Amino acid sequence: MPAKLIDGILLSQKLRGEIAVRARALTEAGKQPGLAVILVGEDPASQVYVRNKVKACADVGFHSILEKYEADLSEQALLERIAALNADATIHGILVQMPLPKHINPHKVIEAIATSKDVDGYSVLSAGELMTGLPGFRPCTPYGCMKLIESTGMDLRGKHAVVIGRSNTVGKPMALLLLQANATVTICHSATPDLSHHTRGADIIVAAVGRRNTLTADMVRPGAVVIDVGMNRDDNGKLCGDVDFEGVKEIASHITPVPGGVGPMTITMLLMNTVEAAERK
Repeated sequence: MPAKLIDGILLSQKLRGEIAVRARALTEAGKQPGLAVILVGEDPASQVYVRNKVKACADVGFHSILEKYEADLSEQALLERIAALNADATIHGILVQMPLPKHINPHKVIEAIATSKDVDGYSVLSAGELMTGLPGFRPCTPYGCMKLIESTGMDLRGKHAVVIGRSNTVGKPMALLLLQANATVTICHSATPDLSHHTRGADIIVAAVGRRNTLTADMVRPGAVVIDVGMNRDDNGKLCGDVDFEGVKEIASHITPVPGGVGPMTITMLLMNTVEAAERK
Protein backbone atom coordinates (compact mmCIF):
# COMPACT_ATOMS: atom_id res chain seq x y z
CA MET A 1 0.00 0.00 0.00
CA PRO A 2 1.43 3.43 -0.93
CA ALA A 3 2.49 5.69 1.93
CA LYS A 4 0.14 8.24 3.39
CA LEU A 5 1.15 11.78 2.42
CA ILE A 6 1.99 14.03 5.36
CA ASP A 7 0.31 17.22 4.17
CA GLY A 8 2.41 20.16 5.35
CA ILE A 9 0.01 22.68 3.84
CA LEU A 10 -2.98 21.34 5.76
CA LEU A 11 -1.08 21.06 9.06
CA SER A 12 0.38 24.52 8.56
CA GLN A 13 -3.11 25.99 8.08
CA LYS A 14 -4.32 24.30 11.27
CA LEU A 15 -1.39 25.60 13.31
CA ARG A 16 -1.72 29.10 11.88
CA GLY A 17 -5.35 29.12 12.97
CA GLU A 18 -4.22 28.33 16.52
CA ILE A 19 -1.51 31.00 16.34
CA ALA A 20 -4.06 33.58 15.18
CA VAL A 21 -6.24 32.85 18.23
CA ARG A 22 -3.26 33.36 20.55
CA ALA A 23 -2.26 36.54 18.72
CA ARG A 24 -5.78 37.93 19.04
CA ALA A 25 -5.76 37.35 22.80
CA LEU A 26 -2.41 39.12 23.12
CA THR A 27 -3.57 42.04 20.96
CA GLU A 28 -6.72 42.45 23.05
CA ALA A 29 -4.45 42.62 26.10
CA GLY A 30 -2.46 45.42 24.44
CA LYS A 31 0.52 43.31 23.37
CA GLN A 32 0.23 42.53 19.66
CA PRO A 33 3.01 40.15 18.56
CA GLY A 34 5.61 41.94 16.45
CA LEU A 35 8.23 40.63 14.04
CA ALA A 36 11.00 42.64 12.38
CA VAL A 37 12.44 41.24 9.13
CA ILE A 38 15.67 42.67 7.72
CA LEU A 39 16.81 42.13 4.15
CA VAL A 40 20.23 43.30 2.98
CA GLY A 41 20.88 43.22 -0.76
CA GLU A 42 18.84 42.18 -3.79
CA ASP A 43 18.95 38.37 -3.72
CA PRO A 44 15.77 37.32 -5.62
CA ALA A 45 15.06 34.23 -3.55
CA SER A 46 15.50 36.18 -0.32
CA GLN A 47 13.04 38.82 -1.52
CA VAL A 48 10.43 36.11 -2.07
CA TYR A 49 11.09 34.58 1.34
CA VAL A 50 10.76 37.83 3.26
CA ARG A 51 7.64 38.81 1.34
CA ASN A 52 6.05 35.50 2.30
CA LYS A 53 7.04 35.96 5.94
CA VAL A 54 5.54 39.45 6.13
CA LYS A 55 2.33 38.24 4.49
CA ALA A 56 2.12 35.34 6.94
CA CYS A 57 2.41 37.79 9.83
CA ALA A 58 -0.50 39.83 8.51
CA ASP A 59 -2.59 36.69 8.03
CA VAL A 60 -2.36 35.74 11.72
CA GLY A 61 -2.72 39.25 13.11
CA PHE A 62 0.90 40.13 13.88
CA HIS A 63 2.50 43.54 13.61
CA SER A 64 5.48 43.29 11.27
CA ILE A 65 8.07 45.58 9.75
CA LEU A 66 10.21 44.84 6.72
CA GLU A 67 13.45 46.79 6.44
CA LYS A 68 15.33 46.61 3.14
CA TYR A 69 18.90 47.84 2.79
CA GLU A 70 21.33 48.13 -0.09
CA ALA A 71 24.02 45.46 -0.36
CA ASP A 72 26.71 47.99 0.65
CA LEU A 73 25.20 48.51 4.11
CA SER A 74 28.04 48.37 6.62
CA GLU A 75 28.22 45.62 9.20
CA GLN A 76 28.32 48.21 11.97
CA ALA A 77 25.16 49.92 10.70
CA LEU A 78 23.33 46.57 10.65
CA LEU A 79 24.47 45.75 14.19
CA GLU A 80 23.31 49.17 15.39
CA ARG A 81 19.89 48.63 13.83
CA ILE A 82 19.58 45.25 15.52
CA ALA A 83 20.49 46.85 18.85
CA ALA A 84 17.67 49.36 18.36
CA LEU A 85 15.19 46.57 17.59
CA ASN A 86 16.37 44.67 20.66
CA ALA A 87 15.26 47.67 22.71
CA ASP A 88 11.91 48.09 20.92
CA ALA A 89 9.15 46.73 23.15
CA THR A 90 6.74 46.37 20.21
CA ILE A 91 9.07 43.88 18.49
CA HIS A 92 9.15 40.35 19.91
CA GLY A 93 11.12 38.63 17.15
CA ILE A 94 13.97 39.70 14.87
CA LEU A 95 14.87 37.88 11.68
CA VAL A 96 17.80 38.79 9.45
CA GLN A 97 17.39 37.05 6.09
CA MET A 98 20.37 34.99 4.97
CA PRO A 99 22.57 35.02 3.00
CA LEU A 100 24.17 38.35 3.81
CA PRO A 101 26.69 40.20 1.61
CA LYS A 102 30.19 38.80 2.01
CA HIS A 103 31.52 41.79 3.96
CA ILE A 104 29.06 41.12 6.80
CA ASN A 105 29.84 38.34 9.29
CA PRO A 106 26.62 36.30 9.72
CA HIS A 107 27.74 34.89 13.08
CA LYS A 108 28.20 38.39 14.52
CA VAL A 109 24.78 39.39 13.23
CA ILE A 110 23.01 36.35 14.69
CA GLU A 111 24.73 36.79 18.05
CA ALA A 112 23.71 40.47 18.12
CA ILE A 113 20.02 39.52 18.27
CA ALA A 114 18.71 39.34 21.83
CA THR A 115 18.11 35.72 22.81
CA SER A 116 14.56 36.64 23.85
CA LYS A 117 13.94 37.72 20.22
CA ASP A 118 15.93 35.01 18.42
CA VAL A 119 12.85 33.47 16.80
CA ASP A 120 15.00 31.74 14.16
CA GLY A 121 16.68 29.82 16.99
CA TYR A 122 20.13 30.16 15.42
CA SER A 123 22.22 31.79 18.17
CA VAL A 124 24.81 29.94 20.22
CA LEU A 125 22.71 30.44 23.36
CA SER A 126 19.58 29.10 21.65
CA ALA A 127 21.59 26.08 20.50
CA GLY A 128 22.83 25.62 24.07
CA GLU A 129 19.28 25.76 25.41
CA LEU A 130 18.27 23.05 22.95
CA MET A 131 21.28 20.92 23.85
CA THR A 132 20.59 21.12 27.58
CA GLY A 133 16.80 20.79 27.34
CA LEU A 134 16.03 24.31 28.54
CA PRO A 135 13.02 26.15 27.12
CA GLY A 136 14.03 28.28 24.16
CA PHE A 137 13.36 28.89 20.49
CA ARG A 138 13.87 25.90 18.21
CA PRO A 139 15.14 26.35 14.64
CA CYS A 140 12.05 26.57 12.48
CA THR A 141 12.63 23.78 9.95
CA PRO A 142 13.43 20.96 12.42
CA TYR A 143 10.67 22.27 14.72
CA GLY A 144 8.27 21.93 11.78
CA CYS A 145 9.58 18.43 11.02
CA MET A 146 8.74 17.38 14.57
CA LYS A 147 5.17 18.62 14.14
CA LEU A 148 4.89 16.65 10.90
CA ILE A 149 6.11 13.47 12.61
CA GLU A 150 3.72 14.06 15.52
CA SER A 151 0.83 14.36 13.05
CA THR A 152 1.35 10.72 12.02
CA GLY A 153 0.51 9.57 15.54
CA MET A 154 3.83 7.78 15.94
CA ASP A 155 5.14 7.55 19.51
CA LEU A 156 8.85 8.30 19.17
CA ARG A 157 9.83 6.69 22.45
CA GLY A 158 12.33 3.94 21.72
CA LYS A 159 12.11 4.37 17.95
CA HIS A 160 15.24 4.48 15.81
CA ALA A 161 15.56 7.77 13.94
CA VAL A 162 18.19 8.45 11.27
CA VAL A 163 19.01 12.04 10.34
CA ILE A 164 20.88 12.44 7.07
CA GLY A 165 22.74 15.74 7.32
CA ARG A 166 24.62 17.59 10.07
CA SER A 167 24.03 21.28 9.38
CA ASN A 168 23.65 23.70 12.28
CA THR A 169 20.25 24.81 10.96
CA VAL A 170 18.60 21.43 10.34
CA GLY A 171 20.62 18.24 10.93
CA LYS A 172 22.05 18.84 14.39
CA PRO A 173 18.96 20.46 15.97
CA MET A 174 16.76 17.81 14.33
CA ALA A 175 18.75 15.09 16.05
CA LEU A 176 18.47 16.85 19.40
CA LEU A 177 14.70 17.32 19.08
CA LEU A 178 14.28 13.63 18.26
CA LEU A 179 16.48 12.74 21.21
CA GLN A 180 14.32 14.89 23.50
CA ALA A 181 11.32 12.87 22.29
CA ASN A 182 13.12 9.71 23.50
CA ALA A 183 14.07 8.37 20.08
CA THR A 184 17.39 6.63 19.55
CA VAL A 185 19.17 8.82 17.02
CA THR A 186 21.83 8.17 14.38
CA ILE A 187 23.32 11.10 12.45
CA CYS A 188 24.67 10.29 8.98
CA HIS A 189 26.58 12.61 6.65
CA SER A 190 28.92 12.80 3.68
CA ALA A 191 31.63 10.79 5.46
CA THR A 192 29.29 7.95 6.47
CA PRO A 193 30.64 4.93 4.53
CA ASP A 194 27.43 2.88 4.20
CA LEU A 195 24.35 5.06 4.51
CA SER A 196 21.89 2.28 3.69
CA HIS A 197 23.22 0.19 6.60
CA HIS A 198 21.76 2.80 8.94
CA THR A 199 18.62 3.77 7.07
CA ARG A 200 17.36 0.20 6.57
CA GLY A 201 16.94 -0.17 10.33
CA ALA A 202 15.25 3.19 10.88
CA ASP A 203 11.67 3.82 11.98
CA ILE A 204 12.01 7.51 11.03
CA ILE A 205 14.30 9.01 8.39
CA VAL A 206 14.86 12.73 7.99
CA ALA A 207 16.76 13.57 4.78
CA ALA A 208 18.38 17.03 4.84
CA VAL A 209 21.47 17.17 2.64
CA GLY A 210 20.35 19.06 -0.48
CA ARG A 211 21.13 16.29 -2.96
CA ARG A 212 18.63 14.47 -5.19
CA ASN A 213 17.97 10.76 -4.68
CA THR A 214 20.03 10.58 -1.50
CA LEU A 215 17.41 8.15 -0.18
CA THR A 216 16.03 5.45 -2.50
CA ALA A 217 13.47 2.69 -1.98
CA ASP A 218 16.05 -0.05 -1.37
CA MET A 219 17.39 1.99 1.58
CA VAL A 220 14.07 2.18 3.44
CA ARG A 221 12.54 -0.25 5.91
CA PRO A 222 8.89 -1.10 5.14
CA GLY A 223 6.60 1.10 7.25
CA ALA A 224 9.15 3.82 8.00
CA VAL A 225 8.18 7.49 8.30
CA VAL A 226 10.17 9.60 5.82
CA ILE A 227 10.59 13.38 6.13
CA ASP A 228 12.16 15.07 3.10
CA VAL A 229 13.73 18.45 3.89
CA GLY A 230 15.60 18.77 0.58
CA MET A 231 14.88 21.44 -2.03
CA ASN A 232 16.43 20.57 -5.39
CA ARG A 233 15.60 20.59 -9.12
CA ASP A 234 15.38 17.55 -11.35
CA ASP A 235 16.61 17.36 -14.95
CA ASN A 236 13.41 19.09 -16.14
CA GLY A 237 13.73 21.90 -13.63
CA LYS A 238 10.92 20.56 -11.45
CA LEU A 239 11.20 21.01 -7.69
CA CYS A 240 12.15 17.84 -5.85
CA GLY A 241 13.63 16.77 -2.54
CA ASP A 242 16.44 14.51 -1.33
CA VAL A 243 14.20 11.43 -1.49
CA ASP A 244 13.29 9.37 -4.56
CA PHE A 245 9.63 10.05 -3.86
CA GLU A 246 8.08 7.72 -6.43
CA GLY A 247 10.09 4.75 -5.22
CA VAL A 248 10.06 5.41 -1.48
CA LYS A 249 6.31 6.10 -1.28
CA GLU A 250 5.71 2.42 -2.13
CA ILE A 251 7.73 1.31 0.92
CA ALA A 252 7.18 3.94 3.65
CA SER A 253 4.08 4.24 5.83
CA HIS A 254 4.14 8.06 5.74
CA ILE A 255 6.11 10.49 3.57
CA THR A 256 6.29 14.24 3.01
CA PRO A 257 5.99 15.50 -0.58
CA VAL A 258 8.17 18.19 -2.14
CA PRO A 259 6.72 20.74 -2.49
CA GLY A 260 3.93 20.78 0.09
CA GLY A 261 5.62 18.98 2.97
CA VAL A 262 8.28 20.59 5.14
CA GLY A 263 8.34 23.92 3.25
CA PRO A 264 5.01 25.35 4.47
CA MET A 265 5.90 24.45 8.06
CA THR A 266 9.07 26.55 8.28
CA ILE A 267 7.34 29.94 8.21
CA THR A 268 4.57 28.58 10.43
CA MET A 269 7.07 27.66 13.14
CA LEU A 270 8.61 31.13 12.82
CA LEU A 271 5.15 32.49 13.64
CA MET A 272 4.88 29.99 16.50
CA ASN A 273 8.19 31.15 17.98
CA THR A 274 7.16 34.80 17.64
CA VAL A 275 3.82 34.37 19.42
CA GLU A 276 5.62 32.43 22.15
CA ALA A 277 8.12 35.30 22.47
CA ALA A 278 5.27 37.77 22.92
CA GLU A 279 3.60 35.52 25.52
CA ARG A 280 6.83 35.24 27.49
CA LYS A 281 7.08 39.04 27.66
